[in-house]
Amino acid sequence: MSDTTDKAAVPAANTPPDSAAADSAVAAAPARARARWLGVVTVLALAALALAGWNWHQGGVEMRALQQELARKLAESDARARESRLAAEQVREVAADTLVKLGVLEGRIAESQSQRIALEALYHELSRNRDEWAYAEIEQTLFIASQQLQLAGNVRAALIALQAADARLQRMERPQLAGLRKAISRDIERLKALPHVDAAAISVRLEGLIAQVDKLPLAMDMRPQEQSGAARGEAEGSAWLRFWREAWAEFKQLVRVQHTARPEAPLLAPSQSYFLRENLKLRLLGARLALLGRDAAAYKADLGAAREWLGRYYDTRDSNVAHALGALRSLQETDVSIEVPDISATLEAMRTHRLPRERAVR
Repeated sequence: MSDTTDKAAVPAANTPPDSAAADSAVAAAPARARARWLGVVTVLALAALALAGWNWHQGGVEMRALQQELARKLAESDARARESRLAAEQVREVAADTLVKLGVLEGRIAESQSQRIALEALYHELSRNRDEWAYAEIEQTLFIASQQLQLAGNVRAALIALQAADARLQRMERPQLAGLRKAISRDIERLKALPHVDAAAISVRLEGLIAQVDKLPLAMDMRPQEQSGAARGEAEGSAWLRFWREAWAEFKQLVRVQHTARPEAPLLAPSQSYFLRENLKLRLLGARLALLGRDAAAYKADLGAAREWLGRYYDTRDSNVAHALGALRSLQETDVSIEVPDISATLEAMRTHRLPRERAVR
């Protein structure tokens, strides 16, 4: 810059005085230009400074707003974090409670499984032994039927037992039991073909006769018949005649004369009367035992002896004695000798069918 000034000054020293003003004016123009540019630069610098200040102010406002927003966001985040922590604590508590309940449920499930296994084992055991129990019951029923026939001759009880055994076999629905059912059906038909003897009813009738023996009048205890109503009507005349009749009736009671159609009626002492009644009871009891034992000869003999004693020693004109004689006659005419069939073969068939199964179970 100094070189330029020196170069300009050299011509100026050589120029004439008129052109010096022009040269000074020319030299002053750049200075003014620089001054203007300096002012512009200053204005621009001030404007830039003002803009920078404004920007700084606006940045501070925005920064404060941003800080406030950030503080609010941080507060919200802290609140949400606290809520999250509370929720997490609740979740942990629920999870712990769930784990406890899960453990209890697992224990119950394990217990249920063990119970289920035990029940399944029990069910298999029961299903395996159910047939054995059914066979045992059927065998016992057949044994009762055989016992009723052989010991008591009770055809009705034996028939009911056989029908019960056949019904039980029918409910089992086993083809291998067809032969056993045929044997039972055959025994049922044989029992139905037998004549019916109601031993229980006959036994009850004999028991009633035994209880009635002490009340039956003896022949030697017969009394004369009471005066008829017509004779009493004739006595109801005057008072004197009525008194005379009553006195005569009392006098006649002192001596009794009786005409009977059976002059041979035996006279018994009180002790003999007692033994007569007891022996009659024993005869009826013997007939009852013979009935249960299916001894027809002894049954008829005891009833015949009882009928003979009733007709000989008791007052046959009494209605109770006549009724007892009729009952004894009816019972004596009843045939109690029944040849009961033997059903032991069916019982043995049942035992034979059951034996291999028992060995298999063992």
